[in-house]
Amino acid sequence: MKASDLFVKCLEEEGVEYIFGVPGEENADFMMSLEQSEKIRFILCRHEQGASFMAEIYGRLTGEPAGCLGTLGPGATNLITGVADANMDRAPMLVLTGQGSSDRLHKESHQVMDVVQMFRPVTKWAHQIINANNIPEVVRKAARLTRTEKPGAVLLELPEDIAEHETNAVPIKPRRFRRPVPDDKVMDRAFAVLKEAKRPVILAGNGAIRKRASKQLRQLCETTGIGVASTFMAKGCVDMDAEYCLYTVGLQAKDFISRAIDEADVVLTLGYDMVEYHPRLWNDRADKRIIHVDFLPSEIDDHYYPEVEVVGDIAHTLWMLNERFAKDGVPAYDLSGQRSARADMKAELEEHKDDDTEGSIRPQKVLWDARQVLGPDDVLLSDVGAHKMWIARHYHCHEPNTCLIPNGFCSMGFALPGALAAALVHPDKRILGICGDAGFLMNVQEMETAKRLNLNLTVMVWEDKGYGLIKWKQENHFGRHTDLDFGNPDWMQLASAFGWNGFHVTRSADLQSELAKSFETPGPSLVVVPIDYRENRLLTQRLGNIAVAI
Repeated sequence: MKASDLFVKCLEEEGVEYIFGVPGEENADFMMSLEQSEKIRFILCRHEQGASFMAEIYGRLTGEPAGCLGTLGPGATNLITGVADANMDRAPMLVLTGQGSSDRLHKESHQVMDVVQMFRPVTKWAHQIINANNIPEVVRKAARLTRTEKPGAVLLELPEDIAEHETNAVPIKPRRFRRPVPDDKVMDRAFAVLKEAKRPVILAGNGAIRKRASKQLRQLCETTGIGVASTFMAKGCVDMDAEYCLYTVGLQAKDFISRAIDEADVVLTLGYDMVEYHPRLWNDRADKRIIHVDFLPSEIDDHYYPEVEVVGDIAHTLWMLNERFAKDGVPAYDLSGQRSARADMKAELEEHKDDDTEGSIRPQKVLWDARQVLGPDDVLLSDVGAHKMWIARHYHCHEPNTCLIPNGFCSMGFALPGALAAALVHPDKRILGICGDAGFLMNVQEMETAKRLNLNLTVMVWEDKGYGLIKWKQENHFGRHTDLDFGNPDWMQLASAFGWNGFHVTRSADLQSELAKSFETPGPSLVVVPIDYRENRLLTQRLGNIAVAI
């Protein structure tokens, strides 16, 4: 068979369901082969960056890789931002690029560049296929790597002449393996530290929402009462209504929940990636006793030097802790500070739920209403901007993977294409993407993709006519900001031009009903809200006045 046919059959064998992308001349053979597949659906996108974000969200929601496709040269470079985002945020992804004929790769040639070398820093593995007979091994290795903890992106490049070669090779049937688990000796050490603790706290990171860890974590907390503060990407690892849920940390400023961590004598970290929330922000004195639980050993850092490192499957580790607490009982922990911090934060979350403002709407009110409209299993996706900070602090979850925030690489333009992928994965759920007016327009062209696919989703734009987060940061640091203002299109005309439903909400009392209406109206919907970002400065002042006992 032709090499491109074999490539597709290998992807089918790995269970790939979707490939998002923009084809080109150099992957024409692959596209002809893909067209014959009954198992893989190709989603034609309007820009490669949008395609890579769609593949990322598919991976984050399912734990399985989707493909994103680009041709050589500019097609490949357009993919790289979403690929880097997926890799740093631990989402499985297969990156598939074409390349010029292998007989011209050694010299200056039209659109030719070293794609593999360019992608190596932002993938777990990047490889050019140079022999058709090796395709089964290469695809098997790529798929296994992208799934293996910690998950990430893998690039496979197929030159156009190699795609045409004939081969007798056949796909390799995938075999899954059990993840390693920690031994009893290290678990006894970890349990001993927890028994000696007076005020332990759990800091849950990205790894805590994967591989059944959430179920075991909730059992641990039900048994011990120990509170859980989650990073942005760990939202939903415990139910927001549980008394041991300490909401979210990561704003790089002291907050109510910071009290719980600062007062703790032992910090149990679960699937914690310091790329999200650097330990100097919660262990500035480097004096915490830390138990590190993750699939990999800890990063080396002056402020993160664990007393015990438990390396292995997180869910199994938590099960082993649960077994020990069930046998030996629970110490008399002092968790009053954690409960006080939760109560203070809960009161602040409710402060603006009954707002009735006109002309602009406070971020707190928008997110309160979004939480009321979305069910426990519905999905909210956040873009990057000032709204991301508000979502992180004020929107909380009942279940894992119901609030998706890019927080490692932090790429703007994420939420609109991401919402498309979420709607494909969960057509039965309400999907809400929240963007700033800057981030939304970075991938606005994917509005056409959403309409063409007739997806039911809502994207909400917070309009402030500027780069609001950069203003916020500059004002905090310099007391002023540079020129960061811009104009916007007529949003309702834009929605109409793309065949979307349009809702422009300027009164806070109307927001909840209008948002609900957007979900009840078939097809994609755009909801535009003029946002009151005066609250940014007020929040900065408020956080600066929060006293944290140490």
